[in-house]
Amino acid sequence: MSYPRLTRLVPLLFVLLWSTGFIGAKYALPYIEPFYLLFVRMIMTLVVFVVLALLYRSRWPTLRQGGHQAVTGLLVHGCYLGGVFAAIKLDMPAGIAAIIVGLQPLLTSFIGWQWLGERLRLVQWSGLFLGLAGVAMILLDGQQAEALVIRPAALIAVLIALVAISVGTLYQKKFGGQVDLLTGAIWQYLSTAMLMAVLAFVFEERQVEWTLTLMLSLGWLVFGLSISAILLLMFMIREGESARVASYFYLVPPVTSVEAWLLFGEALSVVQVTAILVTVFGVYLVLKPSARQ
Repeated sequence: MSYPRLTRLVPLLFVLLWSTGFIGAKYALPYIEPFYLLFVRMIMTLVVFVVLALLYRSRWPTLRQGGHQAVTGLLVHGCYLGGVFAAIKLDMPAGIAAIIVGLQPLLTSFIGWQWLGERLRLVQWSGLFLGLAGVAMILLDGQQAEALVIRPAALIAVLIALVAISVGTLYQKKFGGQVDLLTGAIWQYLSTAMLMAVLAFVFEERQVEWTLTLMLSLGWLVFGLSISAILLLMFMIREGESARVASYFYLVPPVTSVEAWLLFGEALSVVQVTAILVTVFGVYLVLKPSARQ
């Protein structure tokens, strides 16, 4: 049974959920190290997905399909999240990290053009660049000059994250289209949990202060992000062109800015409001029907 009206709401819900990721991490990281946080998050997520797969009697992928899902997990969850968290831990400002990762729609579209033969019209390329310009305006507005001093290790980490999320999106589009979303996610999070276990046990002391704030943040990161948002992302990848899916990531910083304004009273400057409008228009150019003809 098809629900086209509900399907159209999927990108909006995805952006709203994904935009809360940095907020959840910000609340959790004072009480736990980043790789160990991700390891605990992956284990909790795995338990939930196994229960859901059993309840819904989901079809399990073949070993070959499961291997492809494991690769997707390492790229989309492991390398992307690990790279961003490591960069921030190495003193890269979160806004600068977000700008670099914000290149993802452009990189994804370029690789998709070369790898999957997905052609983009000039208006779509224009929309992608406009979206990037809007994101940069939002995140750079108010940055201090010293914040632009970036350690080489942090830059390498965030570039790994950028390439991983771009390639992972396309890899899932090419090899994961026939896999059940629930059982596919189990393979993805299993490989990610193994990676995070290695990183946490090698590089961290794994000390945790179990506060109410940490537990609530971890619960949201698991159920709001790792389960709900990722299922929506996998659905969008399966159903849409990679350039269209990637362009939604441009909307995350503007939505996060609005959320911070509503929830925490953080001021929105004229530059940021203008940038939000530029970003939304850029995404519109990528998504409008005439751009895909």
